[in-house]
Amino acid sequence: MNPFLEKIQLGTRRHFLRHSAAGLGGMALNSLLAQESYGANTTPNPLTLKSGHFPGKAKRVIYLHMTGSPPNLDMFDYKPELIEHSEQDCPDEFLKGREFAFTTGVPKLLGSPREWNQVGQNGTWMSDAIPHLHGVADEMCMVHSMYTDQFNHAPAELLVYTGSPRGGRPSMGSWVTYGLGSENENLPGFVVLISSGSQPNGGKNSFGSGFLPSVYQGVQCRSKGDPVLYSSDPAGMSRNLRRQSLDALADLNQIQAEEMGDPETLTRISQYELAFRMQTAVPEVMDISKESAKTLEAYGATPGESSLANNCLLARRLVEAGTRFVQLFDWGWDYHGTREDSGITSGLSTKCATMDKPVAALINDLKDRGLLDETLIVWGGEFGRTPFREGRTSKSQILGRDHYPDCFTMWMAGGGVKGGFDYGQTDELGFSVAEDAVHIHDLQATILHQLGLDHEKLIYRFQGRDFRLTDVHGHVVKDLLS
Repeated sequence: MNPFLEKIQLGTRRHFLRHSAAGLGGMALNSLLAQESYGANTTPNPLTLKSGHFPGKAKRVIYLHMTGSPPNLDMFDYKPELIEHSEQDCPDEFLKGREFAFTTGVPKLLGSPREWNQVGQNGTWMSDAIPHLHGVADEMCMVHSMYTDQFNHAPAELLVYTGSPRGGRPSMGSWVTYGLGSENENLPGFVVLISSGSQPNGGKNSFGSGFLPSVYQGVQCRSKGDPVLYSSDPAGMSRNLRRQSLDALADLNQIQAEEMGDPETLTRISQYELAFRMQTAVPEVMDISKESAKTLEAYGATPGESSLANNCLLARRLVEAGTRFVQLFDWGWDYHGTREDSGITSGLSTKCATMDKPVAALINDLKDRGLLDETLIVWGGEFGRTPFREGRTSKSQILGRDHYPDCFTMWMAGGGVKGGFDYGQTDELGFSVAEDAVHIHDLQATILHQLGLDHEKLIYRFQGRDFRLTDVHGHVVKDLLS
């Protein structure tokens, strides 16, 4: 017997697994699965490349979530009549029987203080908060008629990504990798990038696998330090020694699989193998210092920093390398107006400056590389903002808006959707959808459709019931598709 293996087997299995966790990259890497099996007797790998229900126009997704929900009425949904009636009492018909997060009594209508222009060949209205996006308007498919069922951050965000306001359901990226697998055996199929220093409102449930096997959950990568936690070789452990450790562990897992017949044991071997291969592949794809000075400037990215700009550039590098679903979360879009940085004047300008340039650069970069047609970009928050002043700031010089689920704007680009296109309308004051309502479940169905997945057929049986991302709702919004 190999002396290294013999020594390991002298200890209990529990002792071995406990003390080898750090050397194997930590249990955080257990969510990862290789494309190739270990040995000849392993079960098929869940992340093997799969065909969809039909040919999709998009092969991959970059989802840009502005955590907290941007003020759509100050960025994308121009309401001149609301501006005209600004500071007037909100009509009773819009308040009766309604409950808001932080507003009581009769609030004042709040027209946007921003400057507005029509941009692109279609004449899409955008405010001065997002000047760089003006230049890519012809690539953007605006949906002004979004609505949701939730007005608090965490449940609303979970509804967007899991189809349910409660934790425990698989996230969108997990469903996509479950349905399509991964295009790169050395990288996770579903990667999560977080900027502004905070986790999403829904926590890790927003990118978790729920009741799907854990191999489908999002893997958080970082632009600063180790790209994946615990992926570096610990002090005193060489690459060769780590290889020996993995081989020894694989032998033990193979023995257990033969004795117990649990296919998850064989899957575990593949997970460790991918973790090992990722030590080389992930740092390489996450190293933006290899990009040209021109590209770094276009995004406003700085190697070694943690920022949305860096993450947008990393998203391009990841999809270019074959990652199926890249999820970006950017904290700081909760515009109540309770502080200067959460106001819709200078506060919004400052925040948009961190988003506007890199997102426009991402669209242009993908287009220049011939990747935009097969990459679906989605941008938005979890709900909208009120057309009236937030109640706590009624006497403040800082302007802000409360949570609002009834209507808001999201947009998409690339991936087979219509560019330079505006869909849906809200009423003249921005209180409700006036035309072509699109529920969150409809958006989910449309995203899956573009990837070649039928949302009614992408199911997983759990506890005696068939589940899907869109639950029992949703329809594909075909008018958005090119």
